[in-house]
Amino acid sequence: MNTHPARSGDLAAPHPHGHRHGHAHAHAHAHGAHDGHGAATGHRQRLGRHGGAERRRLSQRPWWPWLRRSASLLFFGLVGWLLWRYARNIAWGEVMQSLRDLPRPALAAAVGLAVASHLLYACFDLIGRRYTRHTLRTGIVMAVTFVSYTFNLCIGSLVGGVGFRYRLYSRLGLKTGVITRIVSMSMLTNWLGYKLLAGFLFLVHPLALPPEWKMGNHGLQWAGAALIAVSLGYVLACWKMGDHVWHWRGHELYLPPWRMAVVQMTISCLNWSLMAGVIWVLLQRQLPYPDVLTVLLVGAIAGVVLHVPAGLGVFEAVFIALLGHRIGEPQLLAALLGYRAVYYIGPLMIAALLYLLMEARARKLKRRAHVGRPPSSQPQESAP
Repeated sequence: MNTHPARSGDLAAPHPHGHRHGHAHAHAHAHGAHDGHGAATGHRQRLGRHGGAERRRLSQRPWWPWLRRSASLLFFGLVGWLLWRYARNIAWGEVMQSLRDLPRPALAAAVGLAVASHLLYACFDLIGRRYTRHTLRTGIVMAVTFVSYTFNLCIGSLVGGVGFRYRLYSRLGLKTGVITRIVSMSMLTNWLGYKLLAGFLFLVHPLALPPEWKMGNHGLQWAGAALIAVSLGYVLACWKMGDHVWHWRGHELYLPPWRMAVVQMTISCLNWSLMAGVIWVLLQRQLPYPDVLTVLLVGAIAGVVLHVPAGLGVFEAVFIALLGHRIGEPQLLAALLGYRAVYYIGPLMIAALLYLLMEARARKLKRRAHVGRPPSSQPQESAP
Protein backbone atom coordinates (compact mmCIF):
# COMPACT_ATOMS: atom_id res chain seq x y z
CA MET A 1 0.00 0.00 0.00
CA ASN A 2 1.33 3.39 -0.91
CA THR A 3 1.37 6.27 1.50
CA HIS A 4 -1.12 8.70 -0.04
CA PRO A 5 -4.94 8.78 -0.04
CA ALA A 6 -7.01 7.61 -2.94
CA ARG A 7 -8.62 10.03 -5.31
CA SER A 8 -11.87 8.27 -6.25
CA GLY A 9 -11.06 8.66 -9.92
CA ASP A 10 -11.62 12.38 -10.39
CA LEU A 11 -8.28 13.42 -8.94
CA ALA A 12 -6.31 10.25 -9.56
CA ALA A 13 -2.79 10.37 -10.88
CA PRO A 14 -1.04 7.52 -12.66
CA HIS A 15 0.12 4.71 -10.42
CA PRO A 16 3.84 5.06 -9.69
CA HIS A 17 4.41 1.52 -10.92
CA GLY A 18 1.87 1.71 -13.72
CA HIS A 19 4.42 1.04 -16.46
CA ARG A 20 5.29 -2.33 -14.97
CA HIS A 21 1.64 -3.33 -14.52
CA GLY A 22 0.82 -2.11 -17.99
CA HIS A 23 3.64 -4.17 -19.49
CA ALA A 24 2.50 -7.28 -17.62
CA HIS A 25 -1.11 -6.93 -18.77
CA ALA A 26 -0.04 -6.29 -22.36
CA HIS A 27 2.14 -9.37 -22.28
CA ALA A 28 -0.68 -11.48 -20.85
CA HIS A 29 -3.18 -10.37 -23.50
CA ALA A 30 -0.66 -10.96 -26.26
CA HIS A 31 -0.53 -14.62 -25.22
CA GLY A 32 -4.29 -14.90 -24.82
CA ALA A 33 -4.12 -15.05 -21.03
CA HIS A 34 -7.34 -14.19 -19.20
CA ASP A 35 -6.55 -14.48 -15.51
CA GLY A 36 -8.92 -13.34 -12.75
CA HIS A 37 -7.21 -9.99 -12.25
CA GLY A 38 -7.36 -9.11 -15.93
CA ALA A 39 -11.01 -10.10 -16.15
CA ALA A 40 -11.84 -8.04 -13.09
CA THR A 41 -9.98 -5.06 -14.51
CA GLY A 42 -11.82 -5.30 -17.81
CA HIS A 43 -15.11 -5.66 -15.97
CA ARG A 44 -14.43 -2.53 -13.91
CA GLN A 45 -13.50 -0.60 -17.06
CA ARG A 46 -16.72 -1.69 -18.77
CA LEU A 47 -18.71 -0.71 -15.67
CA GLY A 48 -16.96 2.67 -15.58
CA ARG A 49 -17.75 3.34 -19.25
CA HIS A 50 -21.32 2.16 -18.75
CA GLY A 51 -21.76 4.34 -15.64
CA GLY A 52 -20.35 7.39 -17.43
CA ALA A 53 -22.71 6.87 -20.35
CA GLU A 54 -25.65 6.51 -17.96
CA ARG A 55 -24.72 9.77 -16.23
CA ARG A 56 -24.41 11.55 -19.56
CA ARG A 57 -27.77 10.25 -20.72
CA LEU A 58 -29.33 11.31 -17.42
CA SER A 59 -28.04 14.87 -17.72
CA GLN A 60 -29.39 15.06 -21.28
CA ARG A 61 -32.94 14.18 -20.27
CA PRO A 62 -35.37 17.10 -20.77
CA TRP A 63 -36.53 16.97 -17.16
CA TRP A 64 -33.00 17.06 -15.69
CA PRO A 65 -32.64 20.90 -15.63
CA TRP A 66 -36.04 21.17 -13.95
CA LEU A 67 -35.02 18.61 -11.36
CA ARG A 68 -31.84 20.53 -10.56
CA ARG A 69 -33.72 23.82 -10.29
CA SER A 70 -36.33 22.21 -8.04
CA ALA A 71 -33.62 20.79 -5.78
CA SER A 72 -31.98 24.21 -5.56
CA LEU A 73 -35.28 25.89 -4.72
CA LEU A 74 -35.98 23.24 -2.08
CA PHE A 75 -32.55 23.83 -0.53
CA PHE A 76 -33.04 27.60 -0.48
CA GLY A 77 -36.52 27.17 0.98
CA LEU A 78 -35.21 24.92 3.75
CA VAL A 79 -32.44 27.36 4.58
CA GLY A 80 -34.90 30.27 4.66
CA TRP A 81 -37.29 28.39 6.94
CA LEU A 82 -34.51 27.42 9.34
CA LEU A 83 -33.21 31.00 9.44
CA TRP A 84 -36.72 32.30 10.16
CA ARG A 85 -37.11 29.73 12.92
CA TYR A 86 -33.75 30.76 14.40
CA ALA A 87 -34.54 34.48 14.23
CA ARG A 88 -37.99 34.01 15.76
CA ASN A 89 -36.49 32.48 18.92
CA ILE A 90 -34.07 35.35 19.54
CA ALA A 91 -35.06 38.15 21.93
CA TRP A 92 -33.70 40.93 19.73
CA GLY A 93 -34.49 43.70 22.19
CA GLU A 94 -32.56 41.96 24.95
CA VAL A 95 -29.63 41.31 22.62
CA MET A 96 -29.36 44.97 21.64
CA GLN A 97 -29.73 46.13 25.23
CA SER A 98 -27.00 43.74 26.42
CA LEU A 99 -24.67 45.09 23.73
CA ARG A 100 -25.41 48.70 24.72
CA ASP A 101 -24.69 47.92 28.36
CA LEU A 102 -21.31 46.31 27.69
CA PRO A 103 -18.15 48.40 28.10
CA ARG A 104 -16.70 49.33 24.73
CA PRO A 105 -13.25 47.78 25.40
CA ALA A 106 -14.85 44.45 26.35
CA LEU A 107 -17.08 44.51 23.26
CA ALA A 108 -14.13 45.35 20.99
CA ALA A 109 -12.05 42.52 22.49
CA ALA A 110 -14.95 40.11 22.03
CA VAL A 111 -15.34 41.10 18.37
CA GLY A 112 -11.59 40.64 17.80
CA LEU A 113 -11.61 37.18 19.37
CA ALA A 114 -14.69 36.18 17.35
CA VAL A 115 -13.04 37.31 14.11
CA ALA A 116 -9.88 35.36 14.99
CA SER A 117 -11.92 32.23 15.76
CA HIS A 118 -13.89 32.36 12.50
CA LEU A 119 -10.72 32.95 10.48
CA LEU A 120 -9.02 30.03 12.20
CA TYR A 121 -11.95 27.69 11.60
CA ALA A 122 -11.98 28.78 7.94
CA CYS A 123 -8.56 27.09 7.69
CA PHE A 124 -9.95 23.68 8.70
CA ASP A 125 -10.87 22.73 5.13
CA LEU A 126 -7.33 23.51 4.01
CA ILE A 127 -6.38 20.30 5.80
CA GLY A 128 -9.04 18.56 3.70
CA ARG A 129 -7.49 20.11 0.60
CA ARG A 130 -4.12 18.68 1.60
CA TYR A 131 -5.77 15.29 2.13
CA THR A 132 -7.76 15.16 -1.14
CA ARG A 133 -5.25 17.20 -3.20
CA HIS A 134 -7.91 19.22 -4.95
CA THR A 135 -6.76 22.54 -6.37
CA LEU A 136 -9.32 25.11 -5.25
CA ARG A 137 -7.62 28.30 -4.17
CA THR A 138 -7.04 29.10 -0.52
CA GLY A 139 -9.39 32.10 -0.46
CA ILE A 140 -12.23 30.13 -2.03
CA VAL A 141 -11.78 27.21 0.38
CA MET A 142 -11.77 29.56 3.37
CA ALA A 143 -14.90 31.33 2.11
CA VAL A 144 -16.78 28.03 1.73
CA THR A 145 -15.66 26.93 5.20
CA PHE A 146 -16.68 30.24 6.78
CA VAL A 147 -20.15 30.13 5.22
CA SER A 148 -20.76 26.51 6.19
CA TYR A 149 -19.43 26.98 9.74
CA THR A 150 -21.56 30.06 10.39
CA PHE A 151 -24.73 28.40 9.13
CA ASN A 152 -23.76 25.29 11.07
CA LEU A 153 -23.66 27.34 14.28
CA CYS A 154 -27.06 28.89 13.66
CA ILE A 155 -29.22 26.25 11.96
CA GLY A 156 -27.50 22.93 12.63
CA SER A 157 -24.80 20.74 11.13
CA LEU A 158 -26.93 18.81 8.64
CA VAL A 159 -27.82 21.87 6.57
CA GLY A 160 -25.00 24.18 7.66
CA GLY A 161 -21.83 22.16 8.08
CA VAL A 162 -22.75 19.49 5.52
CA GLY A 163 -25.39 20.90 3.18
CA PHE A 164 -23.63 24.15 2.39
CA ARG A 165 -20.31 22.43 1.79
CA TYR A 166 -21.85 19.97 -0.66
CA ARG A 167 -23.76 22.75 -2.38
CA LEU A 168 -20.84 25.16 -2.80
CA TYR A 169 -18.05 22.66 -3.43
CA SER A 170 -20.12 20.86 -6.07
CA ARG A 171 -20.84 24.20 -7.75
CA LEU A 172 -17.10 24.81 -7.76
CA GLY A 173 -16.39 21.52 -9.54
CA LEU A 174 -15.53 19.03 -6.80
CA LYS A 175 -17.12 15.60 -6.89
CA THR A 176 -19.14 13.99 -4.14
CA GLY A 177 -16.40 11.63 -2.93
CA VAL A 178 -13.92 14.48 -2.55
CA ILE A 179 -16.46 16.65 -0.69
CA THR A 180 -17.26 13.79 1.67
CA ARG A 181 -13.60 13.42 2.61
CA ILE A 182 -13.26 17.18 3.15
CA VAL A 183 -16.31 17.25 5.44
CA SER A 184 -15.09 14.20 7.36
CA MET A 185 -11.63 15.66 7.88
CA SER A 186 -13.03 19.01 9.06
CA MET A 187 -15.37 17.35 11.56
CA LEU A 188 -12.54 15.12 12.79
CA THR A 189 -10.30 18.16 13.28
CA ASN A 190 -12.95 19.98 15.31
CA TRP A 191 -13.65 17.12 17.70
CA LEU A 192 -10.03 16.02 18.09
CA GLY A 193 -9.22 19.34 19.72
CA TYR A 194 -12.40 19.18 21.77
CA LYS A 195 -11.47 15.80 23.23
CA LEU A 196 -7.95 16.84 24.12
CA LEU A 197 -8.96 20.17 25.66
CA ALA A 198 -11.96 18.80 27.56
CA GLY A 199 -9.95 15.83 28.80
CA PHE A 200 -7.18 18.07 30.11
CA LEU A 201 -9.59 20.42 31.90
CA PHE A 202 -11.73 17.65 33.36
CA LEU A 203 -8.65 15.87 34.70
CA VAL A 204 -6.40 18.73 35.82
CA HIS A 205 -8.85 21.55 36.55
CA PRO A 206 -12.26 20.02 37.32
CA LEU A 207 -15.05 22.56 37.64
CA ALA A 208 -16.34 23.37 41.12
CA LEU A 209 -19.95 22.20 40.93
CA PRO A 210 -22.78 24.06 42.68
CA PRO A 211 -22.95 23.11 46.38
CA GLU A 212 -26.58 21.96 46.16
CA TRP A 213 -25.60 19.26 43.67
CA LYS A 214 -23.89 17.25 46.45
CA MET A 215 -21.68 15.31 44.07
CA GLY A 216 -17.97 15.16 43.44
CA ASN A 217 -15.84 15.64 40.34
CA HIS A 218 -14.46 12.10 40.20
CA GLY A 219 -16.69 11.21 37.26
CA LEU A 220 -15.40 14.20 35.28
CA GLN A 221 -11.82 13.28 36.09
CA TRP A 222 -12.30 9.71 34.86
CA ALA A 223 -13.96 11.06 31.69
CA GLY A 224 -11.04 13.46 31.24
CA ALA A 225 -8.51 10.66 31.53
CA ALA A 226 -10.40 8.63 28.94
CA LEU A 227 -10.57 11.57 26.51
CA ILE A 228 -6.84 12.23 26.83
CA ALA A 229 -6.10 8.54 26.26
CA VAL A 230 -8.18 8.59 23.05
CA SER A 231 -6.41 11.74 21.83
CA LEU A 232 -2.94 10.40 22.54
CA GLY A 233 -3.90 7.07 20.99
CA TYR A 234 -4.88 8.87 17.79
CA VAL A 235 -1.54 10.68 17.60
CA LEU A 236 0.32 7.43 18.33
CA ALA A 237 -1.61 5.62 15.58
CA CYS A 238 -0.78 8.43 13.15
CA TRP A 239 2.88 8.22 14.15
CA LYS A 240 3.04 4.45 13.63
CA MET A 241 0.65 4.03 10.67
CA GLY A 242 0.00 7.54 9.40
CA ASP A 243 -0.57 8.65 5.80
CA HIS A 244 -2.26 5.38 4.85
CA VAL A 245 -5.71 4.50 3.58
CA TRP A 246 -7.64 1.34 4.44
CA HIS A 247 -10.87 0.17 2.87
CA TRP A 248 -13.39 -1.53 5.14
CA ARG A 249 -16.85 -2.57 3.91
CA GLY A 250 -16.85 0.05 1.19
CA HIS A 251 -15.65 2.84 3.51
CA GLU A 252 -12.35 4.64 3.22
CA LEU A 253 -10.42 4.94 6.49
CA TYR A 254 -7.54 7.39 6.45
CA LEU A 255 -4.93 8.17 9.09
CA PRO A 256 -3.00 11.37 8.35
CA PRO A 257 0.71 11.80 9.09
CA TRP A 258 1.43 12.53 12.74
CA ARG A 259 2.43 16.09 11.96
CA MET A 260 -0.96 16.72 10.38
CA ALA A 261 -2.65 15.15 13.42
CA VAL A 262 -0.75 17.55 15.69
CA VAL A 263 -1.81 20.48 13.50
CA GLN A 264 -5.43 19.30 13.67
CA MET A 265 -5.41 19.17 17.45
CA THR A 266 -3.53 22.47 17.81
CA ILE A 267 -5.82 24.61 15.66
CA SER A 268 -8.94 22.97 17.07
CA CYS A 269 -7.84 23.56 20.69
CA LEU A 270 -7.00 27.14 19.82
CA ASN A 271 -10.39 27.67 18.18
CA TRP A 272 -12.32 26.37 21.20
CA SER A 273 -10.13 28.55 23.42
CA LEU A 274 -10.92 31.65 21.35
CA MET A 275 -14.65 30.92 21.58
CA ALA A 276 -14.44 30.76 25.37
CA GLY A 277 -12.37 33.94 25.34
CA VAL A 278 -15.29 35.81 23.77
CA ILE A 279 -17.57 34.93 26.71
CA TRP A 280 -14.82 35.54 29.26
CA VAL A 281 -14.20 39.14 28.15
CA LEU A 282 -17.95 39.80 27.91
CA LEU A 283 -18.19 38.64 31.54
CA GLN A 284 -15.51 41.29 32.17
CA ARG A 285 -13.16 38.61 33.52
CA GLN A 286 -15.10 38.12 36.73
CA LEU A 287 -14.69 34.34 36.53
CA PRO A 288 -11.53 32.26 35.96
CA TYR A 289 -11.00 31.63 32.26
CA PRO A 290 -10.58 27.81 32.65
CA ASP A 291 -14.01 27.63 34.28
CA VAL A 292 -15.63 29.50 31.39
CA LEU A 293 -13.86 27.24 28.89
CA THR A 294 -15.00 24.10 30.72
CA VAL A 295 -18.64 25.22 30.78
CA LEU A 296 -18.46 26.17 27.09
CA LEU A 297 -17.27 22.65 26.24
CA VAL A 298 -20.05 21.10 28.33
CA GLY A 299 -22.64 23.38 26.71
CA ALA A 300 -21.39 22.55 23.21
CA ILE A 301 -21.78 18.80 23.68
CA ALA A 302 -25.19 19.29 25.34
CA GLY A 303 -26.43 21.17 22.28
CA VAL A 304 -25.16 18.41 19.98
CA VAL A 305 -26.76 15.65 22.05
CA LEU A 306 -30.14 17.41 22.22
CA HIS A 307 -30.06 18.39 18.50
CA VAL A 308 -31.09 21.99 19.21
CA PRO A 309 -30.07 24.43 16.42
CA ALA A 310 -27.50 26.88 17.79
CA GLY A 311 -28.07 25.32 21.21
CA LEU A 312 -30.79 27.90 21.83
CA GLY A 313 -31.80 27.70 25.46
CA VAL A 314 -29.60 24.67 26.13
CA PHE A 315 -26.36 26.66 26.04
CA GLU A 316 -27.72 29.33 28.38
CA ALA A 317 -29.21 26.72 30.73
CA VAL A 318 -25.84 24.97 31.09
CA PHE A 319 -24.07 28.22 31.96
CA ILE A 320 -26.72 29.22 34.47
CA ALA A 321 -26.72 25.76 36.08
CA LEU A 322 -22.94 25.59 36.44
CA LEU A 323 -22.01 29.23 37.03
CA GLY A 324 -25.21 30.86 38.29
CA HIS A 325 -24.13 30.42 41.95
CA ARG A 326 -20.95 32.43 41.32
CA ILE A 327 -22.16 35.40 39.28
CA GLY A 328 -25.44 37.25 38.96
CA GLU A 329 -27.85 35.70 36.48
CA PRO A 330 -28.67 39.03 34.70
CA GLN A 331 -24.98 39.69 34.04
CA LEU A 332 -24.43 36.11 32.91
CA LEU A 333 -27.37 36.24 30.50
CA ALA A 334 -26.25 39.63 29.18
CA ALA A 335 -22.80 38.19 28.38
CA LEU A 336 -24.32 35.14 26.67
CA LEU A 337 -26.65 37.32 24.60
CA GLY A 338 -23.66 39.44 23.62
CA TYR A 339 -21.82 36.27 22.69
CA ARG A 340 -24.66 35.22 20.39
CA ALA A 341 -24.68 38.63 18.77
CA VAL A 342 -20.92 38.76 18.23
CA TYR A 343 -20.21 35.13 17.38
CA TYR A 344 -23.47 33.98 15.73
CA ILE A 345 -25.66 36.79 14.41
CA GLY A 346 -23.01 39.18 13.06
CA PRO A 347 -21.07 36.48 11.16
CA LEU A 348 -24.38 35.00 9.92
CA MET A 349 -25.26 38.27 8.17
CA ILE A 350 -21.84 38.37 6.52
CA ALA A 351 -22.03 34.68 5.57
CA ALA A 352 -25.49 35.09 4.02
CA LEU A 353 -24.25 37.90 1.75
CA LEU A 354 -21.09 35.95 0.90
CA TYR A 355 -23.13 32.86 0.08
CA LEU A 356 -25.41 34.78 -2.30
CA LEU A 357 -22.34 36.30 -3.96
CA MET A 358 -20.73 32.88 -4.40
CA GLU A 359 -23.94 31.45 -5.86
CA ALA A 360 -24.16 34.33 -8.33
CA ARG A 361 -20.49 34.00 -9.35
CA ALA A 362 -20.17 30.22 -9.10
CA ARG A 363 -19.26 29.69 -12.76
CA LYS A 364 -16.61 32.39 -12.70
CA LEU A 365 -15.15 31.09 -9.44
CA LYS A 366 -15.11 27.57 -10.88
CA ARG A 367 -13.09 28.73 -13.88
CA ARG A 368 -10.61 30.44 -11.58
CA ALA A 369 -10.40 27.41 -9.32
CA HIS A 370 -8.64 25.22 -11.91
CA VAL A 371 -10.12 22.01 -10.55
CA GLY A 372 -8.17 19.17 -12.08
CA ARG A 373 -5.58 16.51 -11.52
CA PRO A 374 -2.85 16.95 -8.94
CA PRO A 375 0.78 16.87 -10.11
CA SER A 376 1.59 13.42 -11.45
CA SER A 377 4.81 13.41 -9.47
CA GLN A 378 2.78 12.87 -6.28
CA PRO A 379 2.28 9.15 -5.77
CA GLN A 380 -1.15 7.80 -5.01
CA GLU A 381 -2.44 4.87 -3.05
CA SER A 382 -1.94 1.45 -4.53
CA ALA A 383 -4.62 -1.17 -4.51
CA PRO A 384 -4.82 -3.07 -1.22
